[in-house]
Amino acid sequence: MAYATNGAVQIFYETFGDPSDPTLVLVNGLGSQCINYRVEWCERFAAKSFQVVRMDNRDVGLSTHFSDAPPNEPAYTLSDMAADVIAVIDALALDQAHVMGLSMGGMIVQTLAIEHPGRLRSVTSVMSTTGEPDVGQSTPEAQARLFGPPATDRDTAIANHLEGLRIWGSPGKVDEEAQAKHAGEAFDRAFDPPGVARQIMGVMASGSRADGLRNVTVPTLVMHGSADTLLDPSGGRRTAELIPGARFVLMEGMCHDYPVAYWDEWVDLVTTHAQEADRVRQ
Repeated sequence: MAYATNGAVQIFYETFGDPSDPTLVLVNGLGSQCINYRVEWCERFAAKSFQVVRMDNRDVGLSTHFSDAPPNEPAYTLSDMAADVIAVIDALALDQAHVMGLSMGGMIVQTLAIEHPGRLRSVTSVMSTTGEPDVGQSTPEAQARLFGPPATDRDTAIANHLEGLRIWGSPGKVDEEAQAKHAGEAFDRAFDPPGVARQIMGVMASGSRADGLRNVTVPTLVMHGSADTLLDPSGGRRTAELIPGARFVLMEGMCHDYPVAYWDEWVDLVTTHAQEADRVRQ
C-alpha cells in the first residue's frame, strides 16, 4: 500500500495506468472513500492515457483519522485537505497533475487552484459549490438525511446509504443491489462516523472561496447534475461564473451521484478538458 505524508498525516493512495502518461488525481466527497471511484471507472480514465490516482481524504478510509481531536471544534480546513493532495503529487515525484474533485472534493480542488496553482495542469470541479451561503444549498429532505442519525453497524450503514440515494441519486439510474454491496464494502474497509462530522466542520470553518476563485488561472471545467438535491446546481453555475474562462456543463438528469450511465460522457468531458489544457500549456 502507498502512503503520502503531510506532516503527521498519512494519505493512502493507489494508481492505475501508465506512470509516463499525464496524471489525473481523483478527490473524494464528504465521507467518501477512494473505492467510490470504482476500479472500472478508473480504468476508463486510464484507457484515455492518464495515470489515475485515487486517494482517501484525511478522516476516512485508510488515511489518518483525527480521533483525538477536541469535539465541536474544527481539526483542519479545506486548505489542509488541499495540502494532502499536494503531498500525494509530491509522493509521485510529479511537478504537476490534473485534478478532479466531487462535492467536497470539488471544494478541495477549488482550494488547490487558489492556493497551489503552479502544481496543477487543469481542474475539474463536479457537483460542488463556492462556500457562499446563497448558492448550492440542499433541499430540506436531503439536508435532513445528511445530518440525520449516523449508522451504528453494517446493516444501518447500508440502509442509510440507500436512503440517501433515494433522495440524491439520479432518477432511474441507481442500481440498489450494487450500491448495497458497495456500502458494505466501504463499511468493512473503514467505519468512522465522527470522521465525517470532522470533515463537515472543516468545510464549515473554511468559509467562502468567492474572492479566491475570481483570481484562478488554472483551466477549469465545472460539471453539475441538473437534478442535484444535495448541492443545488446554482453552486456549480456560480463556481463557473467566478473563475475566469471556466466552462460549465450541466449533466441532464444527473443528481448527486455518479452512476455508470454517465461514465462515458463524464470521462470524455474530463479527457477533452485536460487535453486542451495541456495543448494550451505547450
